[in-house]
Formats: sequence, C-alpha cells, structure tokens
Amino acid sequence: MTPGDVLLSALRGVTANKLRSVLTLLGVLIGVAAVILLLAVGNGSAQQVAASIDSLGTNTLTVRPNTAQATATGTATRPLTVTVTQQLGDAGLGHVATVVPEVNASGTAVAGTVSEPDTQVIGTTPSYFTASTAKVAAGRAFPSGDARDAVVGTTIAQELFPGRSPIGQSVSVDGVPFTVTGELGEQTSVGFQDPNAEIVAPLAAVQADLTGHGAVSDVLVAATSPSTVTQAEDEVTIELDQLLGATAVDQPFTVNSASTVLQTRQQSAQAFTVLLAAVAAISLLVGGIGVTNVMLVTVTERTREIGIRKAVGATRRAILAQFLAEAAILTLAGGVLGVVVAIVGAQFPIDGTTPVLVWSSIPLALGVSVAIGVFFGVYPAARAARMRPIQALRTI
Repeated sequence: MTPGDVLLSALRGVTANKLRSVLTLLGVLIGVAAVILLLAVGNGSAQQVAASIDSLGTNTLTVRPNTAQATATGTATRPLTVTVTQQLGDAGLGHVATVVPEVNASGTAVAGTVSEPDTQVIGTTPSYFTASTAKVAAGRAFPSGDARDAVVGTTIAQELFPGRSPIGQSVSVDGVPFTVTGELGEQTSVGFQDPNAEIVAPLAAVQADLTGHGAVSDVLVAATSPSTVTQAEDEVTIELDQLLGATAVDQPFTVNSASTVLQTRQQSAQAFTVLLAAVAAISLLVGGIGVTNVMLVTVTERTREIGIRKAVGATRRAILAQFLAEAAILTLAGGVLGVVVAIVGAQFPIDGTTPVLVWSSIPLALGVSVAIGVFFGVYPAARAARMRPIQALRTI
C-alpha cells in the first residue's frame, strides 16, 4: 500500500465511529490546551513578578530599624535618625547616589466633606522623587523645608477631589492641613497596600505635627546603577555599623533590595509554573491512555475486517501503518483544536493573572500529542498486525 492508501484507510477508520473519535479528540484537546494555557498562566505570573521588581526600583535599597533585635540583645546603639541619615549621605560612598530618610504615619485624610481613612503619609525630602519610583505626574514637588505642602497619589486625588484637579486644594490629615502642590503618577501595587493611596509631604512638617522627632521609619538608598546594588549594600552596612556603633552580630537595622524582597516570589512563580506543567503533562498522559483504550476497542471490533484484509494479501506492515495513522490523526486533530482553545482562553484573566502565551509551547504540545498518539497506538496496532487470518475470520 502507498502512503496515500494508508492515509485514506486511516481516515475511513477514524470516521467509521464518530462518537468514539470525538471522545478521543476531547481527551487530547484537554491535554494540549492544558499544557499551553497553564504554561501561559505561569509565564504571565512570572512577568507580573518582574514588573513588581521594576516598580520597586532595581537600583534601590531600603534600610529599616531592627528594634526587635536591639531590644532582645540589649545592644546600646544610636537610633536611626535624620542626623544619622545625613551622615550616611555625606560619607562619600562610591556606589551610593542618594540617601533619603522617611517617616511614616497614617490617619484620616479630609477634603471638604469627603474623607479617606487609613491614609498613608510619608514624610521625606524632595530627593525622594528622584530616588524612588514615585514620580510627580502633575504639578510640582514640594520644596525643601517645613512647609505644609504635599503631593498626593492618584487614589487620594480621585477619592477626595472627584472630577477636579487636586493641585492647589487643601487636605488635612488628623487635623493637620496641607496644600496639594502635585499629583503622583500611577504606581503598581506589589502587596496588600495601595501605593496610590498615599500622601508625600516634607519630612520636617510630618515630624513636627504627626510622628515626632524620633527615629526614622526607613531610609531609601539609591545605588549608582542596578549593577552596583550589591556593592552599595555592603558599603551602607559597613558605614551604618560605624555610625550606630553596631556589630555584625547585633545589627539594629536591616538592608533589603527590591530584588531580594521579591526573590521568594520569583521562586514561587517558577515553582508554580513547573507544577502547572506537571499537571498539564498528566492531562496529556491521560489523553494517551484514552487513545490506547479506543484503539484496542477499535481493533477488537474490526477483527474480521483485519482477517479479510490479511487473507487477500495485506501485510503486517500495512495493518500496523493504518492503525498508527489512525492514532496519529486523532491526536493531531485533537492537538490542533487544543491549540485553538488555549489561544482563545489566554485572552481572559485567570484568577487575577493575565496569561502570556509561550509560543514555543504550541509546536511542542502538538508534537508531543502526535508522539503520544503513535506511542500509545503501537500496542493496539501491533496486536492487529499479529493476528492470523484464520483466527480473525472466526471472530464473530
């Protein structure tokens, strides 16, 4: 038999029992669609993590007081104050570009008759808008000093000043009035707290009216470039140890970079992708087992046909090729339909994650689906090819 004859016979065999063929197609379709779509979800999750890292700043470090460590060890060290921050910035560290102190407070923001509870207030210097990813999109940043000026996030602007510009308006936090000089651009959320629901105001004003003149909440350190973050972290740690009188064992502060903070999330996303791929592979395996069952049933039902064909001269090779071709046709058709379903499904968010197709997974899934069809179709096909004509013709 020529390859065309084998293919034609296979197509006739596939269409002989349409319901059974459709059920086989569905099994392969689900497996292939699961592979492509779940890998797309994992890829989308990984890209969201990468975007989170970029939104935090790839060249920034955050220094926070570790009061629990100092209390537990009884270490007598200087607190992390504005003065210490200024000394750190004046130390001339080679890989540090900017040092910015921050104090944090929360309260109810009020503008006219509208209020927004649990508003985050950041007291800092104008350098904050250079070192951090928070940028002024409208208006201007506040000048140095203790003026009660403020820059508000987009959420605060929309909630307190709906339908109008917040610039030039007045807003109070726990009774402390501020004049809005600018509005921040949209920021990406990387946790439970909305970074757009914040007010940034001068450090001196926030300390004087909301937090007091104690230790700062944290210090934002900008490295000279993303490639020098590690060197900057080492320099900051050594310098703060000297300024605060700390030791490597009892450090009253912690230094974290954006990539360090989100490293665990990246690893979790990778593990999640591997898990999804494993689940999808199991789906394909189940589809392959279904192909085996269907082909075994097909061989049993067509035993007399096989006997007649062998009696009139069909070779084992021709019988084997026909049944393998049937299995390959079923799995290829199911694979193509699975690709279509996966591409359509990837257009919709899944549990808050926007799938991003891994295009290389499409030919891979198709190839694997055909390979599974051939692999799981070998046994039924070989069983059909080994039949003796007399035994086959005796089957009712």
